[in-house]
Amino acid sequence: MRLKKFFIQKLGIDKAIFYTILGKGLQMSTAAFTVLFIAKYLSPNEQGYYYTFGSIVAIQVFFELGLTGIITQFVAHEASHLKFDKETITGETIYKSRLASLLKICSKWYSIISIGLLIVLISAGFIFFTYYNSSNTDVKWEGPWITLTLGTIMNFLITPIIAIIEGLGKVKEIAKFRMVQQIIQPIILWGGLYYGLELYVLGIDAICRVLLITYLIRISPIYSILTLIWKEKITDTISYKNEILPYQWRIAVSWISGYFIFQLFNPVLFATEGPIVAGQMGMTMQALNALQALTLAWINTKSPQLAGFIALKKYEELDILFNKTFKQVVLLGFVILILFVTTINIVQHFNISFFNISIGNRFLPTLPMILMAWSVFTMFPVNCWAIYLRSHKKEPLMINSMVMGILCCLSTLILGKFYGLYGITIGFAFLRLISLVWIRLVFIRKREQWHINLEFNL
Repeated sequence: MRLKKFFIQKLGIDKAIFYTILGKGLQMSTAAFTVLFIAKYLSPNEQGYYYTFGSIVAIQVFFELGLTGIITQFVAHEASHLKFDKETITGETIYKSRLASLLKICSKWYSIISIGLLIVLISAGFIFFTYYNSSNTDVKWEGPWITLTLGTIMNFLITPIIAIIEGLGKVKEIAKFRMVQQIIQPIILWGGLYYGLELYVLGIDAICRVLLITYLIRISPIYSILTLIWKEKITDTISYKNEILPYQWRIAVSWISGYFIFQLFNPVLFATEGPIVAGQMGMTMQALNALQALTLAWINTKSPQLAGFIALKKYEELDILFNKTFKQVVLLGFVILILFVTTINIVQHFNISFFNISIGNRFLPTLPMILMAWSVFTMFPVNCWAIYLRSHKKEPLMINSMVMGILCCLSTLILGKFYGLYGITIGFAFLRLISLVWIRLVFIRKREQWHINLEFNL
């Protein structure tokens, strides 16, 4: 009982976080063994393709344009005035109507732009990998790329539904569904690699994940709530032009900037130093991003609550929740990154093998790894501040995102061309420090402007 109380009070592990970190924990365990399977069943060149695929697929941010996060925020604001059960939605008609209109806007938007995304992904993949395919490699990537593209489109179409469900406060339920996904995923990835599917496993995994979560939503009580919302008579609408667009275009700039900040490493290294180095960067960043996702579960699961407090103008409760969660995120993030870097360096230094598989050389060397770990650490406070600010349905970080996106793009392209891996990682780490300080100042100033006469204590 004392241990349970400690986790609840000190670490802030509620049910939503519990299911989220359980799912992320399974994901990290899966990723750890997947590293072994990749090292055993994929060549270093194939590993480079494996991770560069993900960077090219990330082009979808140019089509989504930040709408997913906006959906969650808008739904949370409307849903804070309503109560839901399996058969009825209780509350004022205006909020029910606006919620229904938002669901239909999202369905239409994603259905239309998914067609353009399909065309662009297929084209971009074939152009890039054909042009930079070394004559010394015989990697068969065409079929796997088409399969992954189809899986990406399917996941793209289910994304707004998941965002709406989370905005309704069903974070715990979505966390459960994702945990089930993480239980099934290793069967697909490891089995596929073992039976020689090689790069096809990425696309097959993407398709299976979307089919599974679609089925879980369909058989859950959440489906009844979504059906009720869809059938609600629309008398008052959320205006895309007047309400969503003024917010979305700023978020879109941030998301697009994020592509140039985080997704250029693998394609640039693939083009300049070959698929082996790109594979090292990809495997390192996959591990770091998994650790980041685990840690940010503390703040991400609180996003609907933060938005709800803001909608009801309960600013004191807002700051109490945020301050506590912020400290938990930063402390936990620091500890797990130290443990990760230390572990990988020990494996590399002593050339430790797991199941007769040497994996140390599949990760970045020590200095680049430390620089990338530092860069990921800066994202813990930055993401917390960003979620807090954006929960007000405003985007004060657009200029920061745009400037840092341009600088990171130039840094990666120029330093990558002349100094390779070390140039990219040193430049990126320095720019992340600048961004950290800048966003901190924006957070302080905007919070004071929006919450007049409230004491700032973080």
